[in-house]
Formats: sequence, structure tokens, C-alpha cells
Amino acid sequence: MTLRNAIDRIVRWLLVIFMSAIVIDVTIQVVSRYLFQSPFSFTDELAGFLLIWVGLLGSAYATGEKQHLAIDLISGGMSPQRKRQLDILINIIVVLFALGVLGIGGFWLVYTSFLFGQISAALELPLGYVYLVVPVSGLLIAYYAIDNTFNEPSTDPDLVGE
Repeated sequence: MTLRNAIDRIVRWLLVIFMSAIVIDVTIQVVSRYLFQSPFSFTDELAGFLLIWVGLLGSAYATGEKQHLAIDLISGGMSPQRKRQLDILINIIVVLFALGVLGIGGFWLVYTSFLFGQISAALELPLGYVYLVVPVSGLLIAYYAIDNTFNEPSTDPDLVGE
């Protein structure tokens, strides 16, 4: 098993677990609202936190599967070699954004949350744990963009078949 396959498997399972947890959590919230005329206080907050994790981990996984939002208007009439060069440029920009904004910025967010002792209202959970997904997803997005760049099959007709 390659590193990429292991990371893909872990991220997929985390997404399945978190999505299942959201379904269970929201079901508990709806049932408690109708049975007790008042939903449990933690269910709304937990659903929000799980949604943050699913959204960011899902975007990292989508990057790895090359299913992220792309505008192919520019690359439509390009030669395969030019498309490859454009893909490399886009992946470099994605890596810089993921490491700079999500990685470094996310690490700073986690650090300051723990430093100032920010606690969630209902779950009384340190918010640093909730925000931990930001730098983790940034690192995953950067990894996937780098891996996609170097493990992309060649589109150069002279190199095909070598």
C-alpha cells in the first residue's frame, strides 16, 4: 500500500464517520425537539463542528481526486503540453495557498485558541480541537496537489510509451 492510498483510506473513513455522526446528531436533535419540546443543547453545536470537519476534509479529499471546482475555459483549446504546464502552475498556486493560509494561518488559529483557553459553550470543548482541521486540511491539500503534479501521467506525445 502506498502512502497516497493510506492517506486516502484514512480521510475517506473519517469522512464516513463524521457524516454518520452528523446524521445521528441531527436525528437526536429532531427527536428530542418533538419528544421533550426542547432539543438537547449540545446537538446544534456538535453538528456545526462536524460540518466544519466534513467541509474541510472533504475539500482536501476532493483535491486529491481532482474533483475540485475548476474552470476549463482557458485550457479548452490548449495543446496537451500547455495544459500540463497550466496544471503545474495551478498546483503551485494551490500549494502556496494551502500551506500559507490554511497551514500557517490554521496553525496560528489553533495555537491562539489553546493559548487563550477558548471553550465551546455547550460541549465545553477547547476550540483548538475544532480548529485543528484547518491546518490538517491545508497540509492534505498541499500533499494532494504535489502528488497530483508529480504522479500525473505524461501528456507529451514524445514521452508516451516510454
